[in-house]
Amino acid sequence: MDEISYAPAEGLLSFTWALIALPALGAAVLLLAGRRADRWGHWLGVITIGAAFALALALFGSLAGLEDKSAFLDLFTIVSVGGLDIEASLLLDPLSAVFCLLITGVGFLIHVYAVGYMSHDPERRKFFAYFNLFAAAMLVLVLGGNYFMTFVGWEGVGLASYLLIAFWQLKPAAATAGKKAFLTNRVADVGFLLAMFLMLGTLGTLDFAGVFSGASELSTTTSLALGLLLLAAACGKSGQWPFQTWLPDAMEGPTPVSALIHAATMVTAGVYLIARSNAIFSLNPDVQTAVVVVGALTLLFGSIVGCAKDDIKRVLAWSTVSQIGYMFLAVGLGGGAFALGIIHLLAHGFFKAGLFLGSGSVMHAMNDQTDIRRFGGLWRTMPLTYATFAAGWLAIIGLFPFSGYFTKDPIIAAAFAREGWQGWVVGGAALLGAALTAFYMTRLFVLTFHGPKRWTEDVHPHESPAIMTGPLVLLGLGSLAAGGLMASPVTEWLTPVFGEHHEAHGHLTHLQVTVATTAAVVLGAALAWLLFRGGTDEVPRAAAWPIRAARADLGGEAVNRGLFERPSRLAASASVAMDGRVVDGAVNGLSAAIGGSSRRLLTLQTGFVRSYALSILSGAVIVVAALMVVVTQ
Repeated sequence: MDEISYAPAEGLLSFTWALIALPALGAAVLLLAGRRADRWGHWLGVITIGAAFALALALFGSLAGLEDKSAFLDLFTIVSVGGLDIEASLLLDPLSAVFCLLITGVGFLIHVYAVGYMSHDPERRKFFAYFNLFAAAMLVLVLGGNYFMTFVGWEGVGLASYLLIAFWQLKPAAATAGKKAFLTNRVADVGFLLAMFLMLGTLGTLDFAGVFSGASELSTTTSLALGLLLLAAACGKSGQWPFQTWLPDAMEGPTPVSALIHAATMVTAGVYLIARSNAIFSLNPDVQTAVVVVGALTLLFGSIVGCAKDDIKRVLAWSTVSQIGYMFLAVGLGGGAFALGIIHLLAHGFFKAGLFLGSGSVMHAMNDQTDIRRFGGLWRTMPLTYATFAAGWLAIIGLFPFSGYFTKDPIIAAAFAREGWQGWVVGGAALLGAALTAFYMTRLFVLTFHGPKRWTEDVHPHESPAIMTGPLVLLGLGSLAAGGLMASPVTEWLTPVFGEHHEAHGHLTHLQVTVATTAAVVLGAALAWLLFRGGTDEVPRAAAWPIRAARADLGGEAVNRGLFERPSRLAASASVAMDGRVVDGAVNGLSAAIGGSSRRLLTLQTGFVRSYALSILSGAVIVVAALMVVVTQ
């Protein structure tokens, strides 16, 4: 591979660090100011992320004017040991630039929405501090100029996600969900750390330029190991199989947190890591196959479970699991499909943020109820929320001309273009996932907004305030237009990172894929509409077992308990027993033996002179007798 280098940042681009500094400063001020910032702290959080978005737009424009589309900035040295130097460096290129716009742009809208959503929470100032911290950590992750800086952001996102998911820590379910997310993401950290150690051991550097330039010299075994370790890291962070269980539980946090984690930031980090490491993943077909398999399995897993959930946010959470699976599938296919995964990620940021914030608007109107079986007919009382939610629904199921059509169909076509029988299997899985997505999202939409009202008399649905509906309208517009407007320009923009994009041609033509996908989507949506337009009915006996399995997350939790939780508990119990009976037993036994001997010897100390004289005489007699025996021999 040719030597890779990045141009040094100049002019406005030398202020790339300020993208991170703005939300980080907001977080620091809000945390240090304490209760004194309660009245205005939320607006500081909004202003800092808004300023970061404005700066991201300006930097994007400056980057577009450069010929090589890259700006590298060295800040200071973090580690300098022997011949190893690790710099705190930033890289702004086409890939990191689009992520910066997504994080700050969609993040800004979520921040504004949260002002209204969290208006009655006494800890709102602290919430916005964590929100700013999350945005800053995600910006470090995508702007890092080497794997070490990416890992710093990786860890920061893990910390901030724990603080936000468990924000209502007095609620047991929220505290448990925060711990579950934190522990699962430690698995991702182990994969990332081992991958960095392997890079240092084989290539002697963590810099992107050095790693990508030397990747072609790695042996097949090393490239396989490196790719699988990075894949494990990506799966843990993005909630992909087999680490998908933490992501739906993250819904226990406030709804803006769900939108930020699922749409614009954390769960996309795994996709970013694979896309950034495209030079490594492109070297080994086995690694690419592993990514494709994980993506195909996860998109089906998430869509099947999503069909049976009744909690409005959990349906959307499993939808995120499935949609990230499509992104993994795309980046696993390699070549031009890398760009397809990123385009779907960007469109997903709009429609999934809109859907989550729309669900929060519904919950706001329904006294925080989340069971879609208790909704119905809300389109009459919440017209703005209904319209924007409908835009997100049409976008995610991928009907023409909404954004999902322009981003998901090309991924399905690329899947069918895979050689041999794998193309049919992977393409078929992606096509089935599209049908299931249309089914569960239509079920969610119909049960929430259509049919007879099913809420109790103490609930009085109403439209949310303007500070909440305003971001919904903007995200709804993005859901309608983002895919069509972005598909071709973004593909061209990402060419310096991924190379030229060529449309895939395989078992099916693009027209055939479009017809098949549209038919699958219409069929899935129509079936859901027919089944649920009148509300919920008893489940047919033939469908009872599959629905129970889906509601039990297809045994995902049971497998985790069987493979990880129970063995860990048994090992811990055995360790405690060994410590108590063997280690403590040996120490306590020795102590008891010494104590008992001391007590017996103590009886010899009577305090009477005659007793001591008798002991001395007895000893003398024994010594004399022994000497006589020796002399006589």
